[in-house]
Amino acid sequence: MAGFCVVNDVSEREYQLERGPQWDKGKGCDTFGPIGPWLVTADEIPNPQKLGLWLDLNGQSMQVGNTRTMIFSVAKIVSYVSQFMTLLPGDVITTGTPPRCRYGA
Repeated sequence: MAGFCVVNDVSEREYQLERGPQWDKGKGCDTFGPIGPWLVTADEIPNPQKLGLWLDLNGQSMQVGNTRTMIFSVAKIVSYVSQFMTLLPGDVITTGTPPRCRYGA
């Protein structure tokens, strides 16, 4: 594993909620998964299950959470995905937003 980065998991809620039950329609549009701008190497993150996460938009707190509340650990996700596909250098696995992520300030 090379490391960790931020992925903006953009969603189009209208597509998700009003156009049928599948969430992928609202997540696969062009520009909907910007990554970065930095990659933190794995040796810089001693425990990826203890990372504070937050999103501020124009100076206003929109989300606050922590990776400790993820349903599946990073290690479990990588293990699971690798059962179905060959992971190669440069592949990216996104985990989504941890549950119980507080919205708003």
